[in-house]
Amino acid sequence: MMAVGGFNGTDPAPTLKQFQQYVADWKIHYFIAGRMMQGQSGSDDAARIASWVAANFDAQTIGGTSVYLLAG
Repeated sequence: MMAVGGFNGTDPAPTLKQFQQYVADWKIHYFIAGRMMQGQSGSDDAARIASWVAANFDAQTIGGTSVYLLAG
């Protein structure tokens, strides 16, 4: 399990490029969408990752939450 963007979604860990490489290397299999806290400063990588996932993968709704299968 990996928290994207840290506690408030503004930590640049991982970057979008790193996340994309993890997906390509089959190191990440699922992305669970959630409400992102909006910080006033820091990175927007978590939002960029969420947008990239939503644009490139289909979501399944499980218990009211969008879950994306990234590996398959």
